[in-house]
Amino acid sequence: MSTEFLDAIPVLPCRDIRAEHDFLVEVIGLDSAGVIEHEGRVVHGEVRAGDRRFWLHESAGGLTTPAEAGVHTGGTVLHVADVDAHFERVRAAGATILREPTDEDYGQREYGVRDPEGHDWFIATPFETVTA
Repeated sequence: MSTEFLDAIPVLPCRDIRAEHDFLVEVIGLDSAGVIEHEGRVVHGEVRAGDRRFWLHESAGGLTTPAEAGVHTGGTVLHVADVDAHFERVRAAGATILREPTDEDYGQREYGVRDPEGHDWFIATPFETVTA
């Protein structure tokens, strides 16, 4: 039996949802889909890469940030038109760079950046068609 999935939305735990939102929008270049406040506190945020959504959720209820946990077990890949120009902009903003742009054997030029909550992002431009 197959299931008709309508969407998949990664949830990123955050200690400071507004700061994470602003970093992802102002430094990484994602689009803002807003933040929701309740009694003066930000309780939810959303950013987008094209039509792909990411929810920013409080680090609570069993969710923890990589920075809080002290481990980094995965990351998110974002494809951009010009990885080198993107890298220069992110580096100039003072972000934590994990590694500079490198041509990878799996068909893309990519670099790594860590956001303030400890989530790893790999920004890349494909340079050849890769089939899975």
